[in-house]
This record gives sequence, structure tokens and C-alpha cells, in this order.
Amino acid sequence: MDNASGNWLALDIGGANLKAADGLGWTLWRPFSLWQRRAELPDALADLLRASPPADALAVTMTGELADCFSTKAEGVGAILAAVTKAACGRAIWVYRVDGSWAEPTEALRRPLLTAASNWHALARFAGRYAPQGTALLIDIGSTTCDLIPLRDGQPAAQGRTDPERLILGELVYTGVQRSPVAAVVSRLPWRGHLCPTAQELFATTWDVYLLLGDLPEEPDSVQTADGRPATRWFAHGRLARAICADREMVDLDGAMEMARAAADAQLSQLAAGATMVLRRISSLPGRAVISGSGEFLARRLLTRLGLDVPTISLAEQLGPALSRAATAHALAVLAREKGRRPK
Repeated sequence: MDNASGNWLALDIGGANLKAADGLGWTLWRPFSLWQRRAELPDALADLLRASPPADALAVTMTGELADCFSTKAEGVGAILAAVTKAACGRAIWVYRVDGSWAEPTEALRRPLLTAASNWHALARFAGRYAPQGTALLIDIGSTTCDLIPLRDGQPAAQGRTDPERLILGELVYTGVQRSPVAAVVSRLPWRGHLCPTAQELFATTWDVYLLLGDLPEEPDSVQTADGRPATRWFAHGRLARAICADREMVDLDGAMEMARAAADAQLSQLAAGATMVLRRISSLPGRAVISGSGEFLARRLLTRLGLDVPTISLAEQLGPALSRAATAHALAVLAREKGRRPK
């Protein structure tokens, strides 16, 4: 990597969000539905770069290659790197890969599965500085997914690399605190003394659950919700009622709160199942935990559910809430600045 003295900007390109960070405390996060707006990605990245601090080189990681606008992950990696190259306007580009190596875009394209979904590895390497000795567990819960990564002496000790491998091993649990459909989290919800099956439809998401429970703040200006209405408790109530084919007149606020608690508990059980698989494979129980993402509150509940009463390092407390929300981009920028030159 040939930018030892220049400025770095890291890009984390997901299927639903674009994140940028400079590794010095600045970060920017923007929603972007890649699966619907594939052709707009170069312009969206160019807008992101214009809103970012000046940079001589870009460090890139991605998860957006999984979006169903691409027929294969290789196609997705190619399209994303082409968009980055166009937006970069001649800046040097270095791509972080899932084995911890860096590659220029042409080299990264030769082994696309090594490039795909590598942001968790960058975050785990960064998180290792908060647990430099012994065994630790990184719990990163975002809007869409949860990563459960064992750390050993400050280095990632995950067994899986690809998304399917990580799903099988419990290191990736595809559920998050905003975008997960309620019907994918829980099959039945309490209503008037009964357990009512949930509708297999995108009527409500976990964002509605945690808005009602007060774990996530209202965002009246955001309409990235299941029905396109604002992210407030009022509308969350109606969306959650619709999850059992009802409405807010059929489900009062107390009933909606009961449903929200049931959905939250079901999601916590999903996370605990994945974490238990991970913990069974490591040589000793973790001596500490590192938590990050917009779902740190859920990570703390997970530790309690697992009975892990260990020192816990919150990246939101260490870095601030904004950096924690874009922790993968920040981690990547820090790693790029520290590496400086191309590895042998």
C-alpha cells in the first residue's frame, strides 16, 4: 500500500447503507438501497466522497455484493469496484480481503470470494486492540446482521470466511435491530390471551420493536421503514399490529408493547443460539467482550443471557455513538493508516 504519508478514506459499501470514515474521528453514514438503485451507485459514491474530507487513497470493503440485483457475488464485487473506480477520479484504491490482505481492484477481482463480505474481519482486527491477550468475543450488532467473532490474543479466530460458512458456524446471525422482518424473528405473537401466527409479509421490522421498547430513538425524518411512514412509536404501533393482520384499533398500546417484548425475546434467543455455537468451539470462555454497532443494547442483553459476566468494552463509549455505528468503516481506515505500505 503506497500511501504512507497521505490521507485515507475508508468506504464500507453495503446493500442498504454506505459508510465512510477517515480513521481520525470523522464518519458519514447514508442509507442506499443498492438492490433497487444499482445504476445509481457510482453517483451515490461520488456524492459521498464530495461530502468527505480530502483523501489521496481509498480503502474499500463491502457486503453489497450479496444484493439480489446481482446474479452472482463475483458480478456484485465487479460492479461495486467499478463504481468505486469511477467515483474515485484517479485516487488510489486498496481493497481489504477476508484473509486480512490488501489488493488493488484488478487483483481483488481475480478472487472475488476473498473480497466479498470482508468488513467483519477488518472490525475484528481493530477490536483486537481492546483485548490484546487471551480469549475475547466481539459482538457487533447492526441494522441488518450480527457478527459473533472470537478473538485470540488480539487477532480474529473465526473459522468461517464466506457468508454461508459463517452462518453455519454461528459467527454470522442474519438478524439486526432495524431491518429484520418481524415474521423472520418470531412465528407467533401474543394477542388477547392467544398466540397469533405472524403474517409472512414485510409489515413490520425489528426497528418497530425497539422503537416501541424505547431502545432506539425516534427518527421522524426517516421513512426507511416497512410501510414508508416515519420511524416513530406511533407508526411503529400500527406496523407491529399489522404483523398479525390487525391494526392499532384492534391492538392497543399495551398489547403492542407485549408483542414487542415477545419479538425482542425471540431475537435474543436467535443470537444466543449462534453465540453458544461459537463459544463451544473456543478453548476457553472469553475473558472480556467487545461490543459495537447500533445494537449495543442488545449485545449487553446477549451477554446476560449467556451468563458471561466479563469486562465489556463498548466501542460507542470508546469512540462515540457515530463512529460505533460506522465501526467497520472506521476500523478499515485505521488499519489502512497503520499499514501505510503494501504488505509483502
